Amino acid sequence: MKILVTGGAGFIGSAVVRHLIQNTDHEVINLDKLTYAGNLANVESVAQSPRYTFEHVDICNRPELERVFDTHKPDAIMHLAAESHVDRSIDGPAAFIETNIVGTYTLLEVSRAYWQGLQDEQKNRFRLLHVSTDEVYGDLPHPDDDDKAAAQLFSELTSYAPSSPYSASKASSDHLVRAWARSYGLPTMITNCSNNYGPYHFPEKLIPLIILNALEQRPLPVYGKGDQIRDWLYVEDHARALSTVLEKGAPGETYNIGGNNEKRNIEVVETICSTLQQLAPTDTHYRDLITYVEDRPGHDRRYAIDASKIKKELGWTPAETFESGIKKTVKWYLDNLDWCRKAQSGNYSRERLGIQR
Repeated sequence: MKILVTGGAGFIGSAVVRHLIQNTDHEVINLDKLTYAGNLANVESVAQSPRYTFEHVDICNRPELERVFDTHKPDAIMHLAAESHVDRSIDGPAAFIETNIVGTYTLLEVSRAYWQGLQDEQKNRFRLLHVSTDEVYGDLPHPDDDDKAAAQLFSELTSYAPSSPYSASKASSDHLVRAWARSYGLPTMITNCSNNYGPYHFPEKLIPLIILNALEQRPLPVYGKGDQIRDWLYVEDHARALSTVLEKGAPGETYNIGGNNEKRNIEVVETICSTLQQLAPTDTHYRDLITYVEDRPGHDRRYAIDASKIKKELGWTPAETFESGIKKTVKWYLDNLDWCRKAQSGNYSRERLGIQR
């Protein structure tokens, strides 16, 4: 297939692009606005492939989107372009409304017009995969409050209850995708994934932030008591899952993608500290840098994914445990500190975000 990947220079999008070029025969058109978190260095390893093309385009720009569709004539869309950092959405929600809602609407309308003009065989083959988050579901009961909490997981039928401007904007985009499928017959699929981690993650997010701060002997900020629970998914497992959904998934379906790795945030930070102590030992332990800070407003306490549907129907399971994935991740950052420096330069100084009330 010829696949248009929106947001293909971002963290998850670039993992998808690398996977498609390295492990499939598909052609890839990488469409990205190149905001602070978009970085062409993320796809440098595949950029010389004859099956790869880059388009510097904002998904809110309808004429440019139409030009891309007309020029490349894609068989499928993998829509990952999004503003995605909860803390930034608290500080400035407007960009999240614009990109995640208006951008998705624009992409849907351009896709619909393009799809309706295809010949029958191409029309039947066309797919639009919309990549979303488990944060649209709100939060689950926490084991500190409910001894039966562990049995409760997000399924594809869980009601939406977003807590942040980010998750609300993603919930809105999910609803748009479902409405375009129902009203116009557009062959769409939706995935909702748990927290991703791995190489090329912009350092505003927890895991890269902790790694880089620790290496510089800076405080390791942990929100509240650090008891928030997340299900962690290695980004390359996620890329493989998305490719599986695109190729084998059924139009109109939603698939939850999780790593089967529920961890408290403090456990994640302590695991990183222990891994760093093995790979980059210091006289004083990295754990001594842990600093508890004021919690994020409206912070969800627990997310956990039931990924049984994608396993049963499409045969996907994660390859990495949290322990194996975090070791690969820490090692990647140790080996790629120059990427970290360049990615942050002029964009971010690892300052605290998301404290507006």
